[in-house]
Amino acid sequence: MSTESVLAHHLASVGAGDVDAILEDFTEESVLLTPDGPVRGLDALRGLFTSLVTDWLPPGTDLTLINQSIEGEVAYIVWSASSPKFDFPIGTDTFIVKNDKIVVQTFAAKMDPK
Repeated sequence: MSTESVLAHHLASVGAGDVDAILEDFTEESVLLTPDGPVRGLDALRGLFTSLVTDWLPPGTDLTLINQSIEGEVAYIVWSASSPKFDFPIGTDTFIVKNDKIVVQTFAAKMDPK
């Protein structure tokens, strides 16, 4: 799989709210860097993504992909969204993909409670 196809699978899985499918893109060694600190390993990622798809960006959220750039093993997205509980005027994620898995992801977003 290419970086583009891993990213496409990840975004589709997030949009569907399918935590098991989201975790298929990661390994136990994967790390997601957030403003609150790193999240490491599948159990910790499961907790974060469960919150993401139930509280922050549940299925049906109006999410707009503003920009997507892919260079080799690195993908970068800029997005905005509006969910029942939050507005996200801007969010960004960076993904480093090796051997068809996301080994590092960064996430930052402005989250405004409704």
